[in-house]
Amino acid sequence: MTAGQSPRDQRVTPTSPSRPAPATDGRSPNPSRPRPEEPRPYPRPSREELAAAADKTIPDLIAVGLGVLFVGINPGLWSAATGWHFARPGNRFWPALHRGGFTPRLLHPSEQDQLPALGLGITNMVARASARADELTAVELVDGARQLTDKVARYRPRWVAVVGVTAYRIGFARPKAGFGPQPEQLADARLWVLPNPSGLNAHYTPQTLGAAFAELHAATIE
Repeated sequence: MTAGQSPRDQRVTPTSPSRPAPATDGRSPNPSRPRPEEPRPYPRPSREELAAAADKTIPDLIAVGLGVLFVGINPGLWSAATGWHFARPGNRFWPALHRGGFTPRLLHPSEQDQLPALGLGITNMVARASARADELTAVELVDGARQLTDKVARYRPRWVAVVGVTAYRIGFARPKAGFGPQPEQLADARLWVLPNPSGLNAHYTPQTLGAAFAELHAATIE
């Protein structure tokens, strides 16, 4: 019984012998309550907080010797406001990570600190936050690629997965690069390019993004 409700009539209602009454824990169903396997709701930043998040940076999620270091293009305003990578509702990174087999369950962005224990990390090609990735300049992407190369040499992940083929093509001067494994390495790490999981990328569904992440996962365990 919730606050403000009157007790129901306590009369017993007979049930059909062929359809026994379901077991209950005494609480009324609450359709607004998230299911246990669903991620928790986002705390929505205000419009003012999102505006103030422009050009901010967020810390890398990184450690030495990771299995896969995922590389976003740059943080969005939601990420800069919350401190969580790929935090904007509608971004498919976390569902794709789970569908691809990298996490045992769907993680909420606030649970990102669980990734290093799974051998996973997250960084960005460009550190500053913006509302859209296309606000970045080619100079920023090229400079970000150089910094990423130094970072990979320092932290030595086995695989580097760049999440966004356009940013990869510009930053690394590979105009014809496609998705999947790349012929070159980054420092000593093997290199893979994934589709951008942003909700603005209408070319990919959650299912096809999950399949793309699953291809990388299969390669990492060969």
